[in-house]
This record gives sequence, C-alpha cells and structure tokens, in this order.
Amino acid sequence: MKIVNDKRISKAQHVALLPRHGGHLHSLLGRVPRLVAADAAFYSARNEAAAKAKGVKRVCIPNRSTKSLERKREQKKRWFRNGQKWRTGCEGRVSVVKRRHGLSRCRYKGSVGMDRWVGLGVIADNLINIGHALAPSAER
Repeated sequence: MKIVNDKRISKAQHVALLPRHGGHLHSLLGRVPRLVAADAAFYSARNEAAAKAKGVKRVCIPNRSTKSLERKREQKKRWFRNGQKWRTGCEGRVSVVKRRHGLSRCRYKGSVGMDRWVGLGVIADNLINIGHALAPSAER
C-alpha cells in the first residue's frame, strides 16, 4: 500500500498518514486495521485523530517532542513498543529485499509492472529464506 508519494518532507510539514477518502483502508484490507504504525515524521494530532475516527484502535506514531506525561506513558506501553518494532522490522526487510535483488530500479513499465517487479523480488527473497530454514545446519 503506497501512502506517501513524495519523500521530500520538511520538518514544518505534516504528512497525511491516511488517505482523505475514508473507504480506502477498508477496501484494500477488507477491514479497518487494528493497529497503524509509522515513524515520527508522520506524527500530528490530526493524523492520530483521523486514524482513530476511521476505526483504528491503536495508533503507534511516536511524538518525539512531547512534554505530556500521559503521552510519554502511552509511548512506553508494550503494544506501542511492539508496533514500532514491527514497523522497523518491515523497513529492514524491505531494505534487504531491495539490496539483495536489485529492486532499486524497476525494469517494467507502469504500476502493473512495478507490482510485478516487487512481487518477484519478494518471492525470490522468501525462497532464499525458506532455503536457509530448511538447509541442514552445521550444529545438527
């Protein structure tokens, strides 16, 4: 799911976390997600309120400049930390797939070609990971 189209974000701007039209998340996933996680560049009270208004139960966007004790307590809760760990794990996996399979430049045309290119990279990476898991290790 592509949410941010432009990587040039200044600190003064707040990026819209969710699409303006309400049914987008539901139509892509078949339901409203239980948890939405993002990095601190996406934090704004407007983004958090918009996600909760659309039915997201847990919004995991860190606010680095908060002074509120309540906000600091919320960001230390287990579900919040786990949501941030999941997000960073996803970013690491994407980075490995890009580097391992040369996904920095798509060789197909259009959005269908981009979907094909990324899908093939993910399948190739999954096959490598399955092979590593099934291979007999030296310890056995």
